[in-house]
Amino acid sequence: MKTRLTLIVSTALLFAACGSSTSSDSSAETTPVENSATATDFNDADVMFAQMMIPHHEQAIEMSDMALDPSTQASKEVSDLATQIKAAQDPEITQMKNLLAAWGQPLTADMPMDHGSMMDGMLTSDDMQKLGSLKGPSFDDFWAQSMIAHHEGAIDMAEVVLAEGLNKEVLSLANEIVSAQATEIEILKAIPKA
Repeated sequence: MKTRLTLIVSTALLFAACGSSTSSDSSAETTPVENSATATDFNDADVMFAQMMIPHHEQAIEMSDMALDPSTQASKEVSDLATQIKAAQDPEITQMKNLLAAWGQPLTADMPMDHGSMMDGMLTSDDMQKLGSLKGPSFDDFWAQSMIAHHEGAIDMAEVVLAEGLNKEVLSLANEIVSAQATEIEILKAIPKA
């Protein structure tokens, strides 16, 4: 799985390099934050990690919002974990957007394919629709199994940037993702099956 992901990221970096220009993308304008990395201490792996992890985290938050909707009748274990995931990943999205802005990089990679087709663990639109149609224990079971796969994909992405990245803030974030999501996977595995 790691070999496949490394190949995908390498291919994505090649497309990004071929399609990039020297001017900054005005569509990615956000306000840089103080203490962000300087323009000289990041590489393509750092940029690709942030560009790919943002939509990955956004989907985890969308899944968490579904678990927190009373109509899904999610268990307390699932609701509590969904709250924890949102609290962790929302600020990480902001952090990654701010890094990309500070580096003058677009929020999305300049590639001829969408992020969802490249990232392990991402649910398809059909999967998301199925998740939204389930209730109670069936919802809990599908949500837990889907989030395990989602977290495993995020850990794989984090391990790639830990091996190839340069930026200290990105590497610190990647370590946090590996640690937090590995712990959450163990919690998810303990959720009773439907």
